[in-house]
Amino acid sequence: MASRGRRGGVPARDDEQWHEEQVEQQAPAPQGPVLPPPPPVDYGVFMQGLVQAMQTQAHTQATLQAQLEAQS
Repeated sequence: MASRGRRGGVPARDDEQWHEEQVEQQAPAPQGPVLPPPPPVDYGVFMQGLVQAMQTQAHTQATLQAQLEAQS
């Protein structure tokens, strides 16, 4: 049975070297200003806006469908 944690029978030493190379290739952390956390979200207001947008879309779609049927 194959050993756990090794890919394709690669010896552990080569696997460790590969991991070290991958770590070295990672981009350094960005050195920009640290931004404050975003403000908390009021999900009640968010849901009201979402429902209103869905109702507007449904109304617009019904209006366009009625116009299309009137042209036919």
